[in-house]
Amino acid sequence: MSLLDKLFAAKTQLPTADTALPGRSSPLHTDEVHFVSGRPLKGPHPEGFQTAIFGMGCFWGVERVFWQMPGVWVTSVGYSGGITPNPTYEETCTGRTGHTEVVQVVFNPEEITYGDLLKAFWENHDPTQGMRQGNDVGTTYRSAIYYLDDDQKAQAEASRDAYQAALNAAGKGTITTEIAPAGPYYFAEDYHQGYLAKNPAGYCGIGGTGVACPVGIGVDA
Repeated sequence: MSLLDKLFAAKTQLPTADTALPGRSSPLHTDEVHFVSGRPLKGPHPEGFQTAIFGMGCFWGVERVFWQMPGVWVTSVGYSGGITPNPTYEETCTGRTGHTEVVQVVFNPEEITYGDLLKAFWENHDPTQGMRQGNDVGTTYRSAIYYLDDDQKAQAEASRDAYQAALNAAGKGTITTEIAPAGPYYFAEDYHQGYLAKNPAGYCGIGGTGVACPVGIGVDA
């Protein structure tokens, strides 16, 4: 096995509790308010608002997809689905924290539904690529939905099945999206929050670059 193959394998295999990095007890420094809306990232949020967590590859472009949607109160980027507490970006990139890059979406269910968010999730990335998204390779770029209650779980699984049926009909691949209970959500460093508003010419794999719905399918809500 070549060195390149070994590096690729290391980045695409999830660690165990024994092999994961130790992390730290203190949270990372991050923004207090959203760069675009000025709303508090960590709350308090209006009563009755709900939260969703999605992993769709590089979180810079993903966050912009959601903050532009009417009914979304505030978004933030972070790390979830892993083992290492309070990981840094550099640590997650090693593949030894178990986390994937995610966006946390706080939304008003009277203006936008969880189903609307799921539609945006499926149609703004390719959920069939396993431990990668496009040219971004590693466990941190895996597709994921982390649900916060049984209703979100049911909706996520039903939407997955509907999109898989559409993919099958189109002769495309098998969805590899991880659907799991939401565990700890760790806010990413301040420079990642609202990244594409702070850096309009920054790298963006999706959302506003003409790469919407890369799997070439859609499902009616």
